[in-house]
Amino acid sequence: MPGMAGIVLHVGLAVDANIIINERVREQLRTGMSVRKALHEGYDKAMRAILDSNITQLLACTILYVYGTGAIKGFAVALSIGIIASMLTAIVGSYGVFQMFAERIEKSKNYVLWFGMAKRGK
Repeated sequence: MPGMAGIVLHVGLAVDANIIINERVREQLRTGMSVRKALHEGYDKAMRAILDSNITQLLACTILYVYGTGAIKGFAVALSIGIIASMLTAIVGSYGVFQMFAERIEKSKNYVLWFGMAKRGK
């Protein structure tokens, strides 16, 4: 059960990282940047917040593991694995997918589908 709770909590944290990235990319697109440049700048700006929160959570998991008992240790391990996996998928995985489709996004100008914003530029 503690491991399942760690996995459920990790899913919420993974969604949070992707929301931060999406908002930063949207901010850059609103300034009129190209999609590729907005993706690069957006990920750079989101990286600090994501790393800060995930490193803090990994520190808390380490403390839980060191001072906890069996069930708490299971929770800490499951949550730690989830945090590391979500960092890899949110930062490396989604960035790769966006880079792969950047030209198609730029041509279609369908920012509602990809970023949830209706207009680009000022």
